[in-house]
Amino acid sequence: MAQITIGGIREEVITADEFPLEKAREVMKGETIAVLGYGVQGPGQALNMLDNGLKVIVGQRESEPEYWDKAIRDGFIPGETLFPLEEAAKRGTIVMFLLSDAGQKAVWPIIKPHMTKGKALYFSHGFSIVYKEQTGVIPPEDIDVIMVAPKGSGLTVRRNFLDGSGINSSIAVFQDATGRAFERTCAIGIAIGSGYLFPTTFEKEVYSDLTGERGVLMGCLAGVMEAQYECLRKNGHSPSEAFNETVEELTQSLIRLVGENGMDWMYANCSTTAQRGALDWKGRFREAVAPLFDELYESVKSGKETEIVLRANSAPDYREKLGKELEAMRNMEMWQAGKVLRDLRPERRAEK
Repeated sequence: MAQITIGGIREEVITADEFPLEKAREVMKGETIAVLGYGVQGPGQALNMLDNGLKVIVGQRESEPEYWDKAIRDGFIPGETLFPLEEAAKRGTIVMFLLSDAGQKAVWPIIKPHMTKGKALYFSHGFSIVYKEQTGVIPPEDIDVIMVAPKGSGLTVRRNFLDGSGINSSIAVFQDATGRAFERTCAIGIAIGSGYLFPTTFEKEVYSDLTGERGVLMGCLAGVMEAQYECLRKNGHSPSEAFNETVEELTQSLIRLVGENGMDWMYANCSTTAQRGALDWKGRFREAVAPLFDELYESVKSGKETEIVLRANSAPDYREKLGKELEAMRNMEMWQAGKVLRDLRPERRAEK
């Protein structure tokens, strides 16, 4: 492992230098990797491993044609490399459990009998294991239980792989029954295209992940954008101006500068007026939201968020309700403005 030091704290990371793809292929020799669930993370991870020369099969419910047909379009063949969930779990030596968290709870009873001695049960999220009292996902003691959690959506996992940039992933071993759990974990982490791997635990991964999704990555980001857009609109700014100053400049310019060299570098490459104002207001925003993050983290740690997720996502009308919520967001003036303005970008106009 390579070692890094951040703020005086030493951490270990694993890159392709320490664990090259050739080694990953050797570790995976003789393994059949069954990817259960071809929805969010499944396609990206499955296709990346396939492109890297691993033996991959997919398990998917045929009753969900959206995902079953997608797997076929991506080259998986029913009866050869595409199977119902139970059959894929039976055939796999490493079973990648990539259904939704509520889906994992629902199908675990039919998957568990096929988790026989020496196999590995793989997750990309610590949810089902950490909150096992609520999910009922309790693995047998004679299998490995491992995790590689890419820090991005399944689309990003695939896109970054194709453009050669990779994505960082957290890794963890919950149970090592074979003595090979760690090398199996690293091998898959490299094979799905991770730029580097950083060790954690199932518990820390799920606490940070649930907090991040509800916070800066999605919930907080959307809420703050809505608040600023509405402030500008009620003060007489046009929809396009309000959208450009709230979303477009952030996503098309500033966040890219942060990604390249950090927040200070982005500040340094903005006007002195922007620098001064941002520095003066940054602390006030931090003070305003800090109590919310404390409340959010406690809600995650206590299992309250898990309870909400499992109850809502297991409801028979969940997808219908979700569709209505997303439609309401899509129909907001701010995102309607975004749709119109995105179509004005040169690359979009060139496509027409």
